[in-house]
Amino acid sequence: MAKRKPNNHSSGAVQNKTNPYLYALFIGFFAGVIWGVVRWMFYGLKFTKELPGYWLEPFFQNSFLKTYWGAVAGIGSFIVFSIAAAFIYKIVLHKFKGAWPGVIYGFVWWFIIFVLIGPWLKMTTVITKVGWETLSAELCICLLWGSFIGYSISFELNDEASREPARANKDSNR
Repeated sequence: MAKRKPNNHSSGAVQNKTNPYLYALFIGFFAGVIWGVVRWMFYGLKFTKELPGYWLEPFFQNSFLKTYWGAVAGIGSFIVFSIAAAFIYKIVLHKFKGAWPGVIYGFVWWFIIFVLIGPWLKMTTVITKVGWETLSAELCICLLWGSFIGYSISFELNDEASREPARANKDSNR
């Protein structure tokens, strides 16, 4: 019986490595699209009083941000913010495993946006005047958004099990 030649994948010549910065860009983009659209739906369903374009509040008039194109610009600004947040997560927290670091990351961003910086820059309403519905809806979105970013990045960059079959095939060919 002739010996089979090992292909490049089983010989270890090809490594399954992810470019972490390109992956963070990818995750940030899709986090912004998905959760930006969810925020827009929450606003349309009156779960939140904060405009989808609250990031643009210091730069555009409120009347523009209430239009369709204002909502589109708001989702675009949320995409840009999500990409930046994904890069920050990759640089600072990517070594943490599991979903909880991402949930905490989302909570920290909610606190920064809706308690610290947002009211000061007139992006968001002061938390004592906005209402529980808006606070809880925005908190839920931020927690899910943060867990999406955090878990996606940490799973991809820390999951060695996905690279095991290549090593297992290499060891079985010895």
